[in-house]
Amino acid sequence: MERWILAIDLGNGGPKVAVVDLHDHLLSVSVRAVSVKNGLDGTATQDANEWWEQVIAGAREAITASNVNPEGLHAVAITGQWGSTVPVDAHGIPVGDVMLWSDNRGEKYMREIIGGPISYQGFAPHKVIPWVRKTGGGPTPSGADPTGHSMVLQHEMQATYNRAAYLLEPIDYIGMRFTGKAGATPASMILSWVTDNRLGRALKYDSALVRKARRDPLKLAPLMPTGSILGTLLPDVASSLGVPTNVPVICGIPDLHSAVIGSGAIKPFETHVTISTTAWIGARVPFKKTDILHSIASVPGLDKNFPIVANNHETGGSALRWLKENIFKDESYESALAKADTAPAGSEGLIFTPWLNGERSPVDDKKIRASFLNISLRTDEAMMIRAVMEGVAFNSRWLFDSYEKFLGKKLASVRIIGGGAQSDLWCQMHAYALNRPVERPADPRDAQLKGVASWARICLGELTLEAAGEQAIVTDTFLPDGPDAKIYADLYAEYRRLYPILKKTHHRLNKITN
Repeated sequence: MERWILAIDLGNGGPKVAVVDLHDHLLSVSVRAVSVKNGLDGTATQDANEWWEQVIAGAREAITASNVNPEGLHAVAITGQWGSTVPVDAHGIPVGDVMLWSDNRGEKYMREIIGGPISYQGFAPHKVIPWVRKTGGGPTPSGADPTGHSMVLQHEMQATYNRAAYLLEPIDYIGMRFTGKAGATPASMILSWVTDNRLGRALKYDSALVRKARRDPLKLAPLMPTGSILGTLLPDVASSLGVPTNVPVICGIPDLHSAVIGSGAIKPFETHVTISTTAWIGARVPFKKTDILHSIASVPGLDKNFPIVANNHETGGSALRWLKENIFKDESYESALAKADTAPAGSEGLIFTPWLNGERSPVDDKKIRASFLNISLRTDEAMMIRAVMEGVAFNSRWLFDSYEKFLGKKLASVRIIGGGAQSDLWCQMHAYALNRPVERPADPRDAQLKGVASWARICLGELTLEAAGEQAIVTDTFLPDGPDAKIYADLYAEYRRLYPILKKTHHRLNKITN
């Protein structure tokens, strides 16, 4: 009987659920959508019950489509978004909406936690240094993280807060729905900044940091080593999927971590770029380090010896989705990409800044916004689509400059994954913008699904991390020295000047509208 793994990737747009065999082959993938609520006051929420309903529906669909024997389920592996907060009762049932990683209603409370009369970008040195020393980072002054979420729940949603037994990360919530057990890991709790992440430190919540963050320790899920087996399937969950109950469910890992495995960029400093709903650049490194001014840090990784570099663009592939769903509504993604390919490189000087939801790295600024600059009477739909794609690539370069300084070395090449990496054009734009060869492995959209499926086998002692990385086969390489290299270099030089020019204008405009 063929064995297989049920892999879940809980993205911002909804879950992807896959059946993956033990040879790293995707047998089927179900993509499910969920709704999101965004408000002028900084609200960004989703319904965790909808998440779970779509995970189960996606799992059923994937199992049926793959034609596998349900009895062959080997393990359940979970990855996905992080930095969001799910209030649940003692059984894992939601008692309120998910506060997403972009929900910044907690900003008003963060000055007393992380700010002060003498501060830079919202950080008071005497307050942030203890966090950085122990964790590698600290709560964001914008309030868009679990610390800010907890403050909003305590001060503005007391009934929900009082009903909550735990405030869980999304991947830990999905794990609890599968097993009935609450559990968290240093990897899942990164953005709570309440574990001592220095190499060799004991596995526990740091009581001093928990107090500084104004967190109730009783609402933190029990801490387990990264890579632990959380438990086995609940009987009702197993019955709903038609699978056995004695199936191990592995503690979830953030999509950053599954991307490392799925991209194949496993060796220290080997780097992957991801174009998903958001975007980021990451690698395993042999050091703990923080660049708090650019929101880059090495955080708990897949093992104790090699942290992973973490950072985030608030808007990646979702910039193209925004354009398609709100401006060019009759376009499919395929037709939009085809039109972009007809526009000239550089879009005749049209530049798009993809800060639709503010930015986190290399600047933490929730009030900056997106702009089209240099529109003319010649600007058409194809140029606007291409400019959005180019803007995402230029934004990656903006982060990449700080990222290489953080690593302390110049990279020879990078891997690229995510839904956006399915586009040859977008991959080539990144090669030009980064001025590095860009390597794309097979199945780039589903790299995290394949990565977390391999992670399950690593946790079960069946596969090494190095062997898992070797499964990601590069199928395409995009070179930076083509005919359009100069125009992208010149346009990036202009793009790099835009943030300090636009910052004050956007801040004033958002103050008026809010």
